[in-house]
Amino acid sequence: MRNVERYPVQGPNALWQMYRTVSRFKAVRNFIAIQLARYCPELTVKNWIYRRILGMKVGKQTAFALMVMVDVFFPERIEVGDNTIIGYNTTILTHEYLIKEYRLGDVKIGSNVMIGANSTILPGVTIGDHAVIAAGSIVHKDVPAYTFVGGNPIREIRRTDAGEQKDDDKSVHLLKS
Repeated sequence: MRNVERYPVQGPNALWQMYRTVSRFKAVRNFIAIQLARYCPELTVKNWIYRRILGMKVGKQTAFALMVMVDVFFPERIEVGDNTIIGYNTTILTHEYLIKEYRLGDVKIGSNVMIGANSTILPGVTIGDHAVIAAGSIVHKDVPAYTFVGGNPIREIRRTDAGEQKDDDKSVHLLKS
């Protein structure tokens, strides 16, 4: 299950009340920074924007493809490990504004993770190291390390143990030699 904090609201739906939870200045600043990063082809500049302007924790050699959309209101709740690839047009959310409540949850993506294009990561999800998310997936629950998942909603397709993954890494290294 997702790990989210729930905050009930009175009156109109929570989205109409969003500026009670986040300042307008922060929302506009984040929106501009995210749009720059979405179109930026230079990964070091893109990661600098995520780290320095948005406050995300982004590991070394992590690659965000073009058009990745990170959460506008709470990007600082996103953590991505080293050597991870976030595919084209993926959305990473840390908030949900609903009718009677809003929810916030940290998103933790491990190291050496591959997230396919057009996927959506919902708030409060943890994705373990070496996991693979198929393109077009909706990640609505935690994904264990070394697991290949896909679909809407996600389901496990295959799981490998750490030993098999290390053998695969050696094969790739030998191919590069």
